[in-house]
Amino acid sequence: MTMMIAVLLFIPACSGKKQEVVAVAFDPENSYTAKTTDVASLLSDSGVTRYRAEADLWLMYGKASEPYWYFPEGIYIEKFDTLFNVEAMIKADTAWFYEKQELWKGTGNVEMRSLEGDYISSSVIYWDQKAHKIYSDRFTLIERDGRTIRSQNGFESDEALSYYHLYNSSGNLLFEEAAQDSLAVTSEEP
Repeated sequence: MTMMIAVLLFIPACSGKKQEVVAVAFDPENSYTAKTTDVASLLSDSGVTRYRAEADLWLMYGKASEPYWYFPEGIYIEKFDTLFNVEAMIKADTAWFYEKQELWKGTGNVEMRSLEGDYISSSVIYWDQKAHKIYSDRFTLIERDGRTIRSQNGFESDEALSYYHLYNSSGNLLFEEAAQDSLAVTSEEP
């Protein structure tokens, strides 16, 4: 008897009733393909761990014509040398990573610090991993060795922040005065 009830319950389920299918529009340019929250990740380059990234929200647009990652709530990234010392740090209120171009774009309050302690801030900073350079076309503040330099139209640097090319810059530079004795001319009488 139990077997017969089970068979009777199974038959209506396979009766071939038509199921309604809902068409869903997928726009690859505006629909993310993956979403991750509370990210803490190590990223490698050629099999070597080179970066550590933290973000509250990471959206990946893998089917867009130009695939990209989007960090609407900000990101924090550290770059390591081969001995895992932090070479540089960058944080931004909002960020994008364009996969094919290997280009990062940070906006909002963007801050960077190099291994030597140089500090850079701007409202927009780009990091081109292919060209190994960092740049901005916006007002930028650079603090280095007790000096503050302002660049009205941005800057360009290598990714280690070891040299800068500034556009329309100004700043306060401190000069130490030479000791007066070092400038004096002495003559000895015979």
